[in-house]
Amino acid sequence: MNILLTNDDGVESSGIRTLAKHLKKLGNVWVVAPERPQNAMGRAITLHKPLRLKQIGRQVFSVNGTPSDCVIVAVGRVLRDRPIHLLVSGINKGLNLGDDVTNSGTVAAALEGAIRGIPSMAVSLDGLKRFRFPVAAGVAVEVATMVLQEGLPTDTLLNVNVPDVQAGSLTGMQVTSLSRRRYDNSVIENVDPRGNAYYWIAGEQVSWNRRKNSDVDAIAGNRVSLTPLHFDMTQYRAMKKLTAWASALSTRTRSS
Repeated sequence: MNILLTNDDGVESSGIRTLAKHLKKLGNVWVVAPERPQNAMGRAITLHKPLRLKQIGRQVFSVNGTPSDCVIVAVGRVLRDRPIHLLVSGINKGLNLGDDVTNSGTVAAALEGAIRGIPSMAVSLDGLKRFRFPVAAGVAVEVATMVLQEGLPTDTLLNVNVPDVQAGSLTGMQVTSLSRRRYDNSVIENVDPRGNAYYWIAGEQVSWNRRKNSDVDAIAGNRVSLTPLHFDMTQYRAMKKLTAWASALSTRTRSS
């Protein structure tokens, strides 16, 4: 049983090291992760420079690229002659809820695995300066065990978020939907010592729900959030209206 482990916090992160130790209970763990933090990289893939793969431990490798690069290199080189039974991305320092999943390197790595037909999950943990990695790793093992036994629906990855509480204070696991995540004052302006303006993309997070059983609600209730994500971004509800548009535009094109 081969388990591929990656993240976006970098190969030296305590989160990935703790997760690797716990996942060894389930199989043969291979770590292929960025050599340095690659947060908020989304599904960026490096095309403009060569990638360097470096072995830094037994079945532990770093890549000078993005989380998606790591998965691509792992599948195409490190584990090319071995089947990958599970991909786990994490443990991320901070939650990946709602619309933030589109920016997350942690989620993008799991997406990269799912696209390649590998059962994949992303694991993120609430916290600020301190993180309860053993708690999140224990949750990840439980969820991974179920994924290995039951599999996941086709073209689906699992986004797992763990609240910042002790294991005994978790109130369960909940299947959730994505909330909305908005940021107030998202661009902060300052002036450097030479009098030139510079900007930080930051801001205060404001969340609200699209529907019941949101990921934000689960975390607020000290429940582990399990959100199934699907990488077919087609908005099927809009197709009927746009089909009418296409018909009208086709008529105009033919008559012009």
